[in-house]
Amino acid sequence: MIKSYIKIAIRNLKRNISISLINVCGLALGIATCLLISLYITDELSYDRFNKQADRIVRVVFKGKVKGGDIKEAHIMPPVASTMKAELSDVEETARLRMGGIPLFQIGNQVFHDANLAYVDASFFKIFTLPLLKGDPLTALAEPNTAIISETMARKYFNTNDVIGKELPIKGNGTILKITGVMKNIPKNSHFNFDIFTSIDALEDARSTSWMTSEYYTYALLKKDVTVKQVETKLAALFNKHVGPQFMAGFGMSYEDYKKTGNKIGLYLQPLTDIHLHSDFVYDLSPSGNIRYLYIFGVIGIFMLLIATINFMNLSTASGSKRFKEVGVRKVLGAGKQKLLIQFFTEGILTTYIALLLAIGIVLLALPLFNHFSGKSLEIGQLSFITTIPLLLGFGLLIGLFSSSYPALYLSSFNPIMILRNRFNASGNGLGLRSGLVVFQFIVSVGLIFSTVVVSRQLYYMRHIKLGYDKENVVIIQSWPLGANEKAFAERLTQDSRVLHVSHSSYLPAGATYNNNFFIYPKESPNQWVKTLRYDVDEQYIPTMGMKLKEGRNFSTTYGNDSLSVVINETAAKNLGWKDNIIGRTLTDKDNKVLQVIGVVEDFHFKPLHETIAPLVMVLNDQAGNLIIKTKATDMEKLLATVKQYYNAYPSDLPFDYSFLDDRYNQTYQSELKTGQLLTIFASLTIFVACLGLLGLAIFTTHQRKKEIGIRKVIGASVPDIARMLSFEFIRLVVIAIIIASPIAWWMMHMWLEDFAYRIDIRWWMFAITGLLAVVIALFTVSSQAIRAAVANPVNSLKDE
Repeated sequence: MIKSYIKIAIRNLKRNISISLINVCGLALGIATCLLISLYITDELSYDRFNKQADRIVRVVFKGKVKGGDIKEAHIMPPVASTMKAELSDVEETARLRMGGIPLFQIGNQVFHDANLAYVDASFFKIFTLPLLKGDPLTALAEPNTAIISETMARKYFNTNDVIGKELPIKGNGTILKITGVMKNIPKNSHFNFDIFTSIDALEDARSTSWMTSEYYTYALLKKDVTVKQVETKLAALFNKHVGPQFMAGFGMSYEDYKKTGNKIGLYLQPLTDIHLHSDFVYDLSPSGNIRYLYIFGVIGIFMLLIATINFMNLSTASGSKRFKEVGVRKVLGAGKQKLLIQFFTEGILTTYIALLLAIGIVLLALPLFNHFSGKSLEIGQLSFITTIPLLLGFGLLIGLFSSSYPALYLSSFNPIMILRNRFNASGNGLGLRSGLVVFQFIVSVGLIFSTVVVSRQLYYMRHIKLGYDKENVVIIQSWPLGANEKAFAERLTQDSRVLHVSHSSYLPAGATYNNNFFIYPKESPNQWVKTLRYDVDEQYIPTMGMKLKEGRNFSTTYGNDSLSVVINETAAKNLGWKDNIIGRTLTDKDNKVLQVIGVVEDFHFKPLHETIAPLVMVLNDQAGNLIIKTKATDMEKLLATVKQYYNAYPSDLPFDYSFLDDRYNQTYQSELKTGQLLTIFASLTIFVACLGLLGLAIFTTHQRKKEIGIRKVIGASVPDIARMLSFEFIRLVVIAIIIASPIAWWMMHMWLEDFAYRIDIRWWMFAITGLLAVVIALFTVSSQAIRAAVANPVNSLKDE
């Protein structure tokens, strides 16, 4: 019997092939989109959860409010870890991590420069779940200059995992690391990813008792049943106890007096599983995600699935409405209501499962492209099949039952004699509900179109805003591998006519070099400390970057020694309380060094546009390791080939490496760029599926009104008149959707733009473009059905079989 139902279902699907294809493709796209978004969200939420004790691990961070801006730093002072373990009974274990960069390792005649190194306490492996393939995690880092390396690094450097006891010489400083362990590769969903851990005991300042320096990432394992709030309260008292005496020595005032001026600093705890999605700290170990984007994509996924499901139901209803006579004949031949129900439900469920299979195929095909746009390495296997497969099967059953409920319950209830004699009118049944569902679909679509317009305008604004410096045709060259020949290389570059300026500095207004805290106070107000950022630059930095001096002069050798001179930005002058006569004034830093202001540079954006311009101090110091080159080359390829020749003329352990400043600037907004790209893709898919729903309603309506259309044509209505009438009714639904969606979309995008200190204004024309686009898309969708109905022969519509 079931076999018979399936055969009939397949026959009906083939007979209505166009509706069946639209049905299957629309639902498949909705399910596939939802699956892709689920993969993305699952991956983002999984960060650091591979650690068995993740729910008890916290990171200690430094936060504060001071004149000159907020402080939010991911690393803290050296003695905090040991002090917390000794004085806080709720803390079971602590460990520190300090970044060691990417050193040069020389193995035989080969030089490697691709391993991220970190210094950690031996207790680090007691807190984090980082299994060792070789060695004992409890003792591997017990001595200085011991190291645990990843299995990838072991195989690349030594072609084997059996490397215990082997040596890793660091070229340049004479340090030799002894390998005492090999660990499994750190999972990608970790907020830190290092190839080698070495004992922190090798660092002299790791034993420092200073609470006035930082650079140590500190983690704590809390005891069971202890809350973060409980420990944070005790941590505040511990901070006050230890920082007070040292604060007086460093800032010349008591910590209590410092707080009375409106400043506030302290240590706080951040749960490990919050680091990736809820972190906006500087000096972080990796780029963080954004929980807001997960909410946005999650809502899009749900709405996409709803729209696809609504479409499926509408199109099933439209095709079902053509089967009145089939139902009548079946009932006359003896088919009971139960058998008709089973038949219609079988067709709906079969169609849904076909769509499910197609959706899985779409996901497999689309994953590489989706990974490209999202920056992920997602795999279908990341979904838990134990829960996903039953969920998909249950979803297919549910949607199949819902979509076929109208033809199954409604059509099977009619008297067969009434059906066969056309003695009923079903044109109005359920039409209001279907119209409402189409309005809902276009509310979502209009919202996504508007969001895409706003996001694209904000991204355009960020790319073209006046930054206060010139990022075009600026090349950054890694020059430190040249060692003593670095200055000779720079001098040779200046002799090339295509090079305008060459500056020696690692501080760039694009990237992560805006995190260097520098506390100063003006001579006339010793108690008014101002937090600024410090740039170490040379005499050519300002002209190379195309910055403009508002007053005073640049650093220059013609004025003698400028080592105690500084150039500040306009915001620093404002925060120091200086309005005029700025040149010649003096500043004092916390090391009691007196600095004289020789120039004021116009404000430029050296932080992401999410933040306002902060106070900045430039000091003369060209010991950097990077060269910044301003060029006028029209053929950049030829110039870079020449620069590479200059570079290769000197001995170096590393090949020529360069980047462009505008590329670095764009990388600062990778998260927003990827979000904009994904939003455009999802908006396009949602609009496409919504149009299928509108098409379904058009098919249904024109079929139900074919006699009315025939009568109108007989009494003189022209084809354009009828096409206009039908199209207007559908466009009216879209206009209603636009009116409802506009304030909702404005509110959502207003909230998103609040994340940017420098942002566009939402203009009326954005609504106009969104509305016009929605109407044009809808008109294009329904016009084919409207015209087809209008040109039909009225005789065929009015004849009674």
